[in-house]
Amino acid sequence: MEMLNTASKYLQNWAEVHGKAAFCKDSQVPALCRGRVVRVPAGTLVRVVGTELVIPCNVSDYDGPSEQNFDWSFSSSGSSFVELASTWEASFPAQLYQERLQRGEILLRRTANDAVELHIKNVQPLDQGHYKCSTPSTDATVQGNYEDTVQVKVLADALLVGPSARPPPSLSLREGEPFEVRCAAASNSQLHTHLALLWELHRGPAHRAVVALTHEGRFRPGPGYEQRYHSGDVRLDTAGADAYRLSVAHALSADQGSYRCVVSEWIAEQGYWQEIQEKAVEVATVVIQPTVLRVAVARNVSVAEGKELDLPCNITTDRMDDVRPELTWFFSRTPDSTLPARHVLARLDRDSLVHSSPHIAVSHVDARSYHLLVRDVSKENSGYYFCHVALWTPGHNRSWHKVAEAMSAPASVGVMWLEPDYQVHLNASKVPGFSDDPTELECRVVDMKNSEASVHFTVSWYYTVNRRSDSVVPRELLAVMDGDWTLRYGERGKQRAQDGEFIFSKAHKDTFNFRIQRTTEEDRGNYYCVVSAWTKQRNNSWVKSKDVVSKPVSVFWASEDSVLVVKARQPKPVFASGNTFEMTCKVSSKNIKSPRYSVLITAEKPVGDFSSPNETKPIISLDQDAVVKLENWTDASRVDGVVLEKVQDDEFRYRMYQTQVSDAGLYRCMVTAWSPVRGNLWREAATGLSNPIEIDFQTSGPIFNASVHSDTPSVIRGDLIKLVCNITVEGALDPDNMAFDVTWFAVHSFGLDKAPALLSSLDRKGIVTTGRRDWKSNLSLERVSGLEFLLQVHGSEDQDFGNYYCAVTPWVKSSTGSWQKEAEILSKPIFITVKMDVLNAFKYPLLIGVGLSTVIGLLSCLIGYCSSHWCCKKEVQETRRERRRLMSMEMD
Repeated sequence: MEMLNTASKYLQNWAEVHGKAAFCKDSQVPALCRGRVVRVPAGTLVRVVGTELVIPCNVSDYDGPSEQNFDWSFSSSGSSFVELASTWEASFPAQLYQERLQRGEILLRRTANDAVELHIKNVQPLDQGHYKCSTPSTDATVQGNYEDTVQVKVLADALLVGPSARPPPSLSLREGEPFEVRCAAASNSQLHTHLALLWELHRGPAHRAVVALTHEGRFRPGPGYEQRYHSGDVRLDTAGADAYRLSVAHALSADQGSYRCVVSEWIAEQGYWQEIQEKAVEVATVVIQPTVLRVAVARNVSVAEGKELDLPCNITTDRMDDVRPELTWFFSRTPDSTLPARHVLARLDRDSLVHSSPHIAVSHVDARSYHLLVRDVSKENSGYYFCHVALWTPGHNRSWHKVAEAMSAPASVGVMWLEPDYQVHLNASKVPGFSDDPTELECRVVDMKNSEASVHFTVSWYYTVNRRSDSVVPRELLAVMDGDWTLRYGERGKQRAQDGEFIFSKAHKDTFNFRIQRTTEEDRGNYYCVVSAWTKQRNNSWVKSKDVVSKPVSVFWASEDSVLVVKARQPKPVFASGNTFEMTCKVSSKNIKSPRYSVLITAEKPVGDFSSPNETKPIISLDQDAVVKLENWTDASRVDGVVLEKVQDDEFRYRMYQTQVSDAGLYRCMVTAWSPVRGNLWREAATGLSNPIEIDFQTSGPIFNASVHSDTPSVIRGDLIKLVCNITVEGALDPDNMAFDVTWFAVHSFGLDKAPALLSSLDRKGIVTTGRRDWKSNLSLERVSGLEFLLQVHGSEDQDFGNYYCAVTPWVKSSTGSWQKEAEILSKPIFITVKMDVLNAFKYPLLIGVGLSTVIGLLSCLIGYCSSHWCCKKEVQETRRERRRLMSMEMD
């Protein structure tokens, strides 16, 4: 704390010795600078003889009267100051400055309540020195600084500015021509000063900055001259030591006016730039002569519809050698060219490139004549045509400048319209011979007269039913085309057109086609077309002017039902188990166009087999593209055991290798005939089923039976459940020549009303597969002996109750060494019950109940003891107090 006080006293002493104003300008101790602070510009002000000197002075943190008073003093050396001017005391200035104050050369101008400016006009060398601004104070204590001083240097006028020629010349030129103006500027100042130069264009009272060179040596284009400056069209450069040149490569009409050269002199004082003086001089006057341009077209033109319109546009100008014309043709419904509704027809740019539509062209006859050509005119071309011409001159860096433009008077064009005269012819280019064949009709406009008429054609298609009587047959609309080319469908053709079966097309402006992709018997009848001629009006709408009906065309063929016959035969009728079964199917068809066949081999159990009655199983198929697919062939060991192949276009062969007893049944060929429709699409024409070929094995093999028993039909939850599937064999058979696939199923309900769930399976190769389970008990399946299979349920749960049975599929080895699969046998179900262990179920709840009762009893005893203890204590104390009272009364 003592160190802070010592430092504060040191700063106060320094401020008193050096002046509080200098101290508070850059002070970092605001506690010593509270109150008012007088400020003038920092550093040194430099001015040139004859210029005006302005020194601002303001007071900050001022809390006095509404307007602060200021006193100005001057010192040539900075030691003794002479009174110069005051805002509140007229007698304040010294006699030396009274006369200059009266002449107005020195004056004070108040800019705010707490700010004032000192103005000295026509600065002289005697004005060089120190100027002090102070504020009178009546404060009891000093709060801040009350004065501030600034130094002023006055330099001799060493800046010379003048035009390159006197008097200033007047330049007269045309648009696009170059010009340049020059200005001389130099400074002979003894100090190191910089010059800044600005070119200004004056047009009456307004003036614009063209381009400037700053005191830092940077070029800056004026507003609106940026693009011309960056393209090089407007430049500012030096010509010699003290000459500055403004160059314009291509003059524009906006460049007309008086050009002035404004030069300012700058000096860097204590790191800051100051403008010490500025001089301007008028250099030249530029006059831009306008370019003469006139455009003329024909006034009234008539042309027949369908002919060619030729409109000339003639140009008259006083300059054609150094300019390039740009020509645009406009069209309007009214003779007023200023309306925005005019439409651009064609344009020829300054590079002689034509921009137009296919029916409109622009031709260049000579340097002063251009023609508009409109081919095949129609009624819509009637109106007013305008020719607009713009002249361009080349600029710097491939830029272009427009020097003149003009619009011609309107040329009125009338188009004479002629009614079209034509006939309509309808013929069938494709006639169907069968159902599903395509039909194609062509409707053509012929014998066209007055072809110059501006029309376009549309078509309507109709259908009528063939009738032998003379009764009137109503026509049905298939499709109609409106004047705006919109196609609308009738009720008869709407759905089929959306499905792509009806196709309506326009091959040419006078040719229309109608195609039926698949002609059905309902499509037989008479067809005709109606061609309509449409004329376009001036409001861009189309009006139907004429309808012509064609003669009808009949589409008919004699229909017969499709016939498909399939015959199956067996080349080798007798065979034994393990041999190859072969069946061929021969197909014959009638009234089917270009048929292709797909074949499906099916099998069904023979009569008398009730294991799967009325079940037809698809085995293998071959489609019309000869692609073979296995259908419902589930024997994984004989994936390649069935083959279906195409012997001829109408003959197919089916083979089954290593037949087994389970393959017995009736086999058929189901053949479908397919007829091509369009492209790669096919239509089903007919289906036929062959006669059955039976596979019957006459064998006297062993008979297998399966049964299930369990020593634990009723178990407690958590115990082990054991189930044994016993297989018995009737007949002599070596155990090495038989194997079994065993699968266990369970129905978890009291009846057999639910679907069985797969538990586990063991195939003849010893591979075990277990089904998915949703509870915690586990399963194991093992073969105890050759004819016994044990299923165990470990950690049984309540959900394990229900009916259990096993399914056994025997495999017998034949004399040829191949394994034959026998029919699957099912055992009778056995019901398993899972009980709950009552003692274990209630053991933990009883222990928890006894423990809680004991804790609650002990807690009740503790609460009773505490309550009785406190109650007895209060009664004894009250009794003692009463006894004392009685004893005191006896003593009284």
